[in-house]
Amino acid sequence: MKARIITSTVYVLAVVALCAGKWLIPGGYGALLFDALFCAIAAIGAFELIRALGTVSLLQRAVTITFCALSAPMYALMSMLGGDGWTGLAGCLAAGAVVVCILFVADHSRSDLKSTLSSLFVIVYVGLLTGLMGAINHLENNSMLAILFLFVSVPFADAGAFLIGISLGKVATLTLAPAVSPNKTVIGFFGGLIGGMGGAVAAYYVFVALGGQPAFSTALPGWAFSLIVGCAAALATQFGDLFESAIKRSVGIKDMGRLLPGHGGVLDRFDGTLFAGIVILLSFVFAA
Repeated sequence: MKARIITSTVYVLAVVALCAGKWLIPGGYGALLFDALFCAIAAIGAFELIRALGTVSLLQRAVTITFCALSAPMYALMSMLGGDGWTGLAGCLAAGAVVVCILFVADHSRSDLKSTLSSLFVIVYVGLLTGLMGAINHLENNSMLAILFLFVSVPFADAGAFLIGISLGKVATLTLAPAVSPNKTVIGFFGGLIGGMGGAVAAYYVFVALGGQPAFSTALPGWAFSLIVGCAAALATQFGDLFESAIKRSVGIKDMGRLLPGHGGVLDRFDGTLFAGIVILLSFVFAA
């Protein structure tokens, strides 16, 4: 527990520093700090997942990690050059997939079908979803608020699920997905929803208190929009956690890594964030 608290404290301080940089460094260059974080998450996460799958050839491993790491930076580069960030992201991932498939033919003795399919799975799961976080970071409107939602509502959802699950799990023992994660309870799931909504509302009011000016096309008041997005992000967060639990159960491991004491690996910490990013991106695109 002590290691988990220390790691969580470092995480909070790092996010605060990155948010300050994004807010205060002019010309949009502060956003590059988050792009660097997403690049690191993608590279380390891809490495962890490939190691867990244990079937990817050396060449396909190098290609997969490289193109996953480039996904968010390519979105940022195209956006900052005045182009279409989505073209950069799609082009990067497509190029990685093409090279992986070429190796399936050119290096077939080592890059077999299982290795190729595993590499493509990692490109989609890690590369695409970290690329979407890069898209959040470079939204034309409300990108700072969206980043706050991503990095506040997700840990609040995790904390809510954990605290409520620990407090009431022995009374309300119904499990959420026993075949995948037998320790997660339904009551903990609802605690996660409450936590995610509370985190989103808190992020919204902190943003406004610091002088931020949300620009929404929706007629909903800011707090109501925050509740809805926070609830949806919490749902996605908990699905992401279960999704990775299913992967780990399939390959017979407890954690993806040991880089973050008390949490496991990078994917153990950011699995929910990857899926919450989809919800938050769509919410802010349609609300802009």
